[in-house]
Amino acid sequence: MSRRAALARISVLMATVFVEMVGFLVVLPLLPFYATRLGGDALAVGLMVSAFAVAQLATAPLWGRLSDRAGRRPTILGGLVVSVAAHLLFALACSERAAAALAPEGLLGILFLSRLVQGAGSGTTGVVQAYVSDSVAPTERAKALGWLTAAASAGVMLGPLVGSLAATFGPAVPGLVAAGLCLANAAFGFRYLAEPAKAAPATPAAERSAPPRHSVRRMMAAVVAHPLRPASALVIVYAVGMMAFMAMNAVLALFLQARFGVTERSIGWFYTYVGGVSLVMRSLVLGPAVERFGEARVLRLGLTSLGAGFALLPLAPGLASLALAVLLVPVGTALLFPVTTSLVSRVAAPGEVGQTMGVQQAFGGIARMVGPMWAGAAFQHLSPGAPFWISSALALLLLPYAVRFAKGVATEGTAG
Repeated sequence: MSRRAALARISVLMATVFVEMVGFLVVLPLLPFYATRLGGDALAVGLMVSAFAVAQLATAPLWGRLSDRAGRRPTILGGLVVSVAAHLLFALACSERAAAALAPEGLLGILFLSRLVQGAGSGTTGVVQAYVSDSVAPTERAKALGWLTAAASAGVMLGPLVGSLAATFGPAVPGLVAAGLCLANAAFGFRYLAEPAKAAPATPAAERSAPPRHSVRRMMAAVVAHPLRPASALVIVYAVGMMAFMAMNAVLALFLQARFGVTERSIGWFYTYVGGVSLVMRSLVLGPAVERFGEARVLRLGLTSLGAGFALLPLAPGLASLALAVLLVPVGTALLFPVTTSLVSRVAAPGEVGQTMGVQQAFGGIARMVGPMWAGAAFQHLSPGAPFWISSALALLLLPYAVRFAKGVATEGTAG
């Protein structure tokens, strides 16, 4: 395939990812407000956020196998159709007609179901990455994946504003808008998204010469059993950092509502601010920072920024100081997670880079499930600031452990 044709396909995929993220973020920031209005508490909100991660983690291997058999294109389109159903369920749970016919507990159950269905539809993330691998040359893949990340970040920045605007027309309207966006996205993909050529299977000789591969379960068990190995340590850093971030994210809207009176009609501006900072950090700052300071220092800066942001956020007396405190969180995530992923790929055994990255993502998925659960419980039973204090402590306690292994990997890479 020519480079121009590959870029054309990636451009279509970028447009698809952008619109999908807009639709996803239309409803996500509104979830805590609607859930509590139906009688749910902070723990229920945390469980709803976790439900998405549970469904995504459970269905990702199924989507991957389906894409290998049926093709990348139909699998991606199938995920979009599932997302349409999820957003319609969200709209149903928030509609006045449903409220007149069902008890609040029933509506809360539909809202919970919408999160499970949404997670199932989002399990195609790995398929999107496989589409990139099939479409572009190996030397262009990192750049293409970066473009996809930028497209997703732009969707994250725009979606919450669309959701807050749609909420002014009624509680069910954001779900309908998100469903319409996903349906239009599926139609666009059906028309313009082409199926990439599959990579040629490995020859028997190549298979025989490849190093032995270990099962993902066995590798996950090795991370827990040997936490002082470089690969294990970096996977743990990624997972614990992700857990702390997702814990904060799960109860952030509830905290802003309780402390500053933020509603579903104003929450979009807050998320857009965070998404804009993240987009600038990942697209303009991260690369030069790594080149100038090295991966170990950037990782340290990321954890320090996260820990400080979590700690300062509940102390903010007003919106201006809140904006400064929150600024540290997307700065921290933009520095921490990409660098950790890069370091993990460097310490993986030859021939097992893909599996090692899969293990990292599996631990990340578990973190996305666990973090919101304990954050909701801490918000409900301790105090609104408790999830932020705990997350800050996790990030700062992780700092010496993370820097020790990051320095070792960076030194090895430099020497080699």
